[in-house]
Amino acid sequence: MDRYVPEEVEKKWQEIWNKNRYFNVTHKSDKPKYYVLEMFPYPSGKIHMGHVRVYTIGDCIARYKWMRGYNVLHPMGWDAFGLPAENAAVKHGIHPAKWTFSNIEEMKSQLKRLGYSLDWDRELATCLPEYYKWEQLFFIQLYKKGLVYRKKAPVNWCPSCHTVLANEQVEDGLCWRCSSVVEQKELSQWFLKITDYAEELLNDLEKLEGGWPDRVITMQRNWIGKSVGAEIDFQIYGSDKKITVFTTRPDTLFGATFMSLAPEHPLIPELIKDSDKKDEVLKFIEKTKKIDTKKRNIEDLEKEGVFTGKYCINPVTNEKMPIFVANFVLMEYGTGAVMAVPAHDQRDFEFAKKYNQKIRVVITPKDKELKVEDLEAAYTEQGYLINSGDFSGLFNEEAKQKIVEYLETKGIARKSVNYRIRDWNISRQRYWGTPIPVIYCDKCGIQLVPEKDLPVVLPLDIKTYPDGRSPLPDSDEFVNTTCPKCGGPAKRETDTMDTFVESSWYFARYTDAKIDSAPFNKEALKYWMPCDQYIGGIEHAILHLLYSRFFVKALRDLGYFDFDEPFQRLLAQGMVLKDGAKMSKSKGNVVDPDHMVQKYGADTTRLFILFAAPPEKELEWSDSGIEGAHRFLHRLWNLSKKLKPRLIPIGPAAKITDKLSKEAKELRYKEHATLKKITNDLEEKYQFNTAIASIMELVNEIQDKMDKLGSGDGDKKVLSSAWSTVLTTLYPMAPHICEELWEQMGYTTHLAKCPWPTIDEKALVKDEVLIVVQVNGKLRARITVPADYSKEEIQKLAIENENVKRHIGDKKIKKIIVIPGKLVNVVV
Repeated sequence: MDRYVPEEVEKKWQEIWNKNRYFNVTHKSDKPKYYVLEMFPYPSGKIHMGHVRVYTIGDCIARYKWMRGYNVLHPMGWDAFGLPAENAAVKHGIHPAKWTFSNIEEMKSQLKRLGYSLDWDRELATCLPEYYKWEQLFFIQLYKKGLVYRKKAPVNWCPSCHTVLANEQVEDGLCWRCSSVVEQKELSQWFLKITDYAEELLNDLEKLEGGWPDRVITMQRNWIGKSVGAEIDFQIYGSDKKITVFTTRPDTLFGATFMSLAPEHPLIPELIKDSDKKDEVLKFIEKTKKIDTKKRNIEDLEKEGVFTGKYCINPVTNEKMPIFVANFVLMEYGTGAVMAVPAHDQRDFEFAKKYNQKIRVVITPKDKELKVEDLEAAYTEQGYLINSGDFSGLFNEEAKQKIVEYLETKGIARKSVNYRIRDWNISRQRYWGTPIPVIYCDKCGIQLVPEKDLPVVLPLDIKTYPDGRSPLPDSDEFVNTTCPKCGGPAKRETDTMDTFVESSWYFARYTDAKIDSAPFNKEALKYWMPCDQYIGGIEHAILHLLYSRFFVKALRDLGYFDFDEPFQRLLAQGMVLKDGAKMSKSKGNVVDPDHMVQKYGADTTRLFILFAAPPEKELEWSDSGIEGAHRFLHRLWNLSKKLKPRLIPIGPAAKITDKLSKEAKELRYKEHATLKKITNDLEEKYQFNTAIASIMELVNEIQDKMDKLGSGDGDKKVLSSAWSTVLTTLYPMAPHICEELWEQMGYTTHLAKCPWPTIDEKALVKDEVLIVVQVNGKLRARITVPADYSKEEIQKLAIENENVKRHIGDKKIKKIIVIPGKLVNVVV
């Protein structure tokens, strides 16, 4: 090829890689393994620039690790179930299965056009029975182990999508998908008991330090939310019932002046059944339920509440405390009840001011006794107890333990550990998902589908409803079955599983995606897992990663795994922005990857994506930036044509013993210095942008030196070696053009099978070095000296320099500081 035509070059090399099966791997290898994985995509129909970024980063890492001698697993599959596919299919009037599989084909062809080094033999789609039957098996086994249960629970309900939403899927009280107002419903739901693993999930974050970003570890730690404190009982006045609170601040108990309950608290119906405040309370509860829980938990939320008409008793002051229902108290935290200490909690302080509740100071700084009238805000610092009976005068941290111990003797308190994390609701009232393997029998109750009858196949021959309701409950053929215990008539569960379940174990299935006798090939699993490098967006930093970590621990305890954590290293790549905003159709700022690949080629698109920003930072799309990347590759092509008559296939970073000219020595030094820097940039840090910049500098050096080199064999070898190093080190980022130019040099082994060049430390030893000469710390000269000169020889040359002599003049030299290879400072 005389002219650089990206489409021709890229098609040629993709066919060669595919024909030779370079990226199809087996666990039966003597090489060390490296498992690199990007979060698999939802098949939406078209890839976007966010996809291009994450998969280009992963591909670059995979190709680099191949060259470093690893046996690299780099698979791909499809997160194919879920509500978006169902809604889109309903909108377009086609079946979700047809919509999903046509999208998979489209996106697969797009990913292949970008030349990613994927092992397509391991491709999986979570909507296929051969995948989800194992998920149903896990459900059954986890149920038997007590880690799956069913209960009634208040849930976020989208009336348009006809399904339950997680708290994270409710934004400002609206559904994240359709923007409908979310309602609160009480439904029987299936839960995974993730709280049983809360402590291990928290403790094992230490194992991930250094491999995961600190901010992700912090987000996980905060989500799990361990709190050490006490449960304290408050007797309801005039009743044998009590309200239990969890608090981390038992030291403030003497300052508790009222009680705040979550609107969902189970005691409220009994509290208000004969209260004249009943209607007011019910109206307030209905209003509060329309506010999503995330918004109810923010600091600047306007604090609102309603008095129930009932009181409870403070167990240490014996005072009656009015019981309120408050909008900022959440049932999912602690016990859904908060002892309000307005002097020492800002939310309680604001509430007390608004509703004229008593404020009592019980903690004060050492040097000043706080009065209520002094408070413009709650005092939340440490201090000493006052107004606290026998505990007054104690430092508050000491008082925490002593107050709990005292209450324990009375039988009204217990030391307790609380977690913010709640059990995982996996029930979804939609069609396009994994059927839950449960049967309901009027005689025998809840029955599990026998393992021999798996999979429970989602029927594909039923029509979806235009309003999005699940058709499963109306499918007699699906619903009606027989009880596995008594053989009588029974009904199937029509809820399907949350799609987070599918994405919580897919990474392990990739180790042998085609095995049909078990969920995992134990030998392959042992070789490949855990995943060495996981890559995906920061938006999945909590739920997906937390659920995956839980699944690994739960399946380990079922005997499937012998490791504790799924992902040893995590790279959370930044978003791709255009005009300062995330790309979206609504903003009209979407850049179509297909158009970019057609116009510039896959290598240019990849190069720009990697060069524009470090992988963990946001990337601002730039039309001039991609044009610059395109010009560089054209320049590379044209320079190769000029160099070709002078090049020999000697290999990159070649060891050269021939006599060299001064220019050849300088080029050889630049080659190996560049190789050392690129290796450091790519080894674990993955700073592709600085690596590419270094390669560009080496190309500049080659272009500058090519016509200045001598005609000897040594100089020719240096030029060939330097150019080979350019192609070898650029290959992971722009593989197609590098393979082509490599072949044009006369190499017969493809770069896909070439090792990473080895740095020759001897090449980094210069014959001559530049020395800076200062007089009293000010630059006065630069001198070039042989690299092996002694301090005395360097000093002699420095003070003999004419400019240095002029600045010394007749002044007395007090001392001369010589740092070999760097500088001389003459102090006069």
